[in-house]
Amino acid sequence: MNDRELDLTEEQKALKAKYPPITKKYEYLDHTADVQIHSWGNSLEEAFEQCAMGMFGYMTDTETVEPIDTVEVESEGDDMESLLYHFLDDWLFKFSADIFFIPREVKVLHIDRMRYKIRSIGWGEEFSINKHPQGTEVKAITYSAMQIHETEQPEIFVIIDI
Repeated sequence: MNDRELDLTEEQKALKAKYPPITKKYEYLDHTADVQIHSWGNSLEEAFEQCAMGMFGYMTDTETVEPIDTVEVESEGDDMESLLYHFLDDWLFKFSADIFFIPREVKVLHIDRMRYKIRSIGWGEEFSINKHPQGTEVKAITYSAMQIHETEQPEIFVIIDI
């Protein structure tokens, strides 16, 4: 399953056409009862960004989101895996428990690999069921089978609980 096709209204299709298409460097891999996100990028920062966008892309068509507001997220961990976990969990909190913020784009500003800290910013808006197609709710991030490969083209694998 590479991309999720959601039924869009004519209004949502028009909104989607208003902005340039989003570059997607992620895919969804089948997993028993959950979903695995595989993301990649030209840098580890981009692979993290794409992983976050893969999570949000499972909840809605992010191309229907307008970049009206900005939200910054800073996360910390004890190692790279816990940093990834907290990064995704903090973004999920902005959506599900805080301000219902859904980003069109997430940009990692800095990863401190020595102190395991990350700073990021997202451009988007408050989620509205009337405006954004409803995908599948993401309940939680998991450590199960989490992998971060810092190679020439960094890759991330993470399972999200749906």
